Amino acid sequence: QVQLVESGGGLVQPGGSLRLSCAASGIIFRLTAMGWFRQAPGNEREFVACISWSGGITYYADSVKGRFTISRDNAKNTVYLQMNSLKSEDLAVYYCAAGGLRVGINDYEYDHWGQGTQVTVSS
Repeated sequence: QVQLVESGGGLVQPGGSLRLSCAASGIIFRLTAMGWFRQAPGNEREFVACISWSGGITYYADSVKGRFTISRDNAKNTVYLQMNSLKSEDLAVYYCAAGGLRVGINDYEYDHWGQGTQVTVSS
């Protein structure tokens, strides 16, 4: 059974930072591309970042490029999203997703999803 468990969300002021973590089990993590998506209130789920199974390839949404960094530790079966310079528009539920061998920016390229972790950016 595949499980993805996000953590690290919370309340932060604009300009602040958070690091999200996603612990995976039930998959061959070292051979699985991983992604982060988010869903803001009233909006569709959108792509944030993804990382190849080796960690050698990453891709970011334009809205977060330069501020967010995705990384992974295959020894810990964990993928991270370091979020810096947070803005009010970053407020959303953030979801970890497990895909296949190749990175992707589309929902359909991912087979498993975590429960989500809330990120609130507010003064």
